Amino acid sequence: MADRDLASRVETRFEELKRYVRFDADDARALLELLPAARPHFVRIAREFYERIREHEEAHAVFTGEAQIERLQRSMVTWMDRILSGTYDEAYYEETRKIGRVHVRVGLPQHYMFTAMALLRVALDAVAQKTLGAGAEKFRFALSRILDLELAIMVESYRDDLTAQSRRRDEVEALSLRTDLARALELYQVAIDAVPNLVVGVDAQGLIRLFNRAARTTTGRALEDVYGLAFVDSIVPPDARPHDAALIESLLAGAPKHVTEDGLLITRSGKVRDMRWSFTRVEDGATNDVVLFAIGTDVTESHAVSRQLRQNEKLAALGTLAAGLAHEIRNPLNGAQLHVAFLQRALEKKLPEPDMLEAAGVVADEIKRLARLVSEFLDFARPTALVKKRVAVQWLFGRVLELTAAEASAAGITVEVDVPPQELVIFADTGKVQQVLLNIVQNAIEALQPAGSGRVVLRARRHPRHVRIEIEDDGPGLPSPEAPVFDAFFSTKPSGTGLGLAITHRIVTDHGGSMGVESQPGRTSFGFTIPMGNDSTGFDGESP
Repeated sequence: MADRDLASRVETRFEELKRYVRFDADDARALLELLPAARPHFVRIAREFYERIREHEEAHAVFTGEAQIERLQRSMVTWMDRILSGTYDEAYYEETRKIGRVHVRVGLPQHYMFTAMALLRVALDAVAQKTLGAGAEKFRFALSRILDLELAIMVESYRDDLTAQSRRRDEVEALSLRTDLARALELYQVAIDAVPNLVVGVDAQGLIRLFNRAARTTTGRALEDVYGLAFVDSIVPPDARPHDAALIESLLAGAPKHVTEDGLLITRSGKVRDMRWSFTRVEDGATNDVVLFAIGTDVTESHAVSRQLRQNEKLAALGTLAAGLAHEIRNPLNGAQLHVAFLQRALEKKLPEPDMLEAAGVVADEIKRLARLVSEFLDFARPTALVKKRVAVQWLFGRVLELTAAEASAAGITVEVDVPPQELVIFADTGKVQQVLLNIVQNAIEALQPAGSGRVVLRARRHPRHVRIEIEDDGPGLPSPEAPVFDAFFSTKPSGTGLGLAITHRIVTDHGGSMGVESQPGRTSFGFTIPMGNDSTGFDGESP
């Protein structure tokens, strides 16, 4: 009985922390009382928090994409709801410890935990002052204490998980002492780490025994994360694993000794990189010796540049052709248009035959269409110089909404905007970027018109050095995901000229951005990037 009484009096770690910061039942009641006033601000605070993270490349790099950021924002709203819940027991303590473990798993640098908590403290404190006025002081004290507790628990959990990682590293080093890992570190590390290419050493079982600095940097993985694991399972995307597994198996079996081919690599954050691998099998050694070297070059950027160059060459060649044709065709067309107009007036006065008038009208319409095509030829062949200035993406989206509202409404289509609360400023030619947006939005509306309903979303997100803009619709999609939609004269519309998206692509690339499309039934998304404005550029005249 005495032992049980003693055990019941043993203070838990969480109770000790609460006693240290003087967090008591009055604080718990104050936080629960604050919850109804603070809850309407949670979504805004979460969005502002992640917009701030987007400004920092080191923190932004741990994200796998927009879907993950949206999940994290929802989790943050749930977390803020929990810290004001009024219930602070051992289950609460364990939930907070999980957050620290997640930070270690995704590789978020620890200093962001402190700065993030400071941002949240300011935001929630401002809510308390604004909504509760003079009586806010007790809530602010309670809020300060619970956030101190949260930070203390997260840091402790972060430290424990890092210690476990370090222990694992020590275990690997101890187990491998005077054998494979020690040999790799002693014989290869200095020389291999100086190589700019990825160098991965694989043993006779296909397991990683060597992982140089370039491999660690490109993949975001440390040696202890991949040591002793299969090459294919560790750094190859799932879709490419069957092919790469067969290749590795054949090389380890002895045929041939050297192979070079293109492949893929997946990073710790889930990004896929284009690679050119050179596999070389060496003489068989001891069981855990490296018998196969995979030397890789990251060609992601060079592939993108090559694609862009090919596209630009095609556009330049077609532009030259278009200019020549336009000059040759424009004068005869103008003459034909005048004579058809004269013929139409004569028919209306002297020979009002419906069939003849209709035929003349068809000819006139076709001449107008050809004239429009010639004008687009010239726009395509002779792009004007960019006149750049700082402009807010939110303002551009507003203009596009105004210009497309009537057409969308008549077709039963809703056009929505999804932008962060902070102003996103790009350094661009306002008229030309507006032309890009209008072209894509109008294409989306036309694709949705047969259904009589649908939704178009204009979305913008900040990245460290540029703004990514997406125009998404829930229409039928492109005929094929591989359709060359940016090639001149390619069109999915019966009356289309096939120059609209080619011109759009040229405008984006002239700005130093990139453009692409993803399409499947029910979702088509055109996305492009534009470099951000900065404080030194200034607005050219008044801001729009």
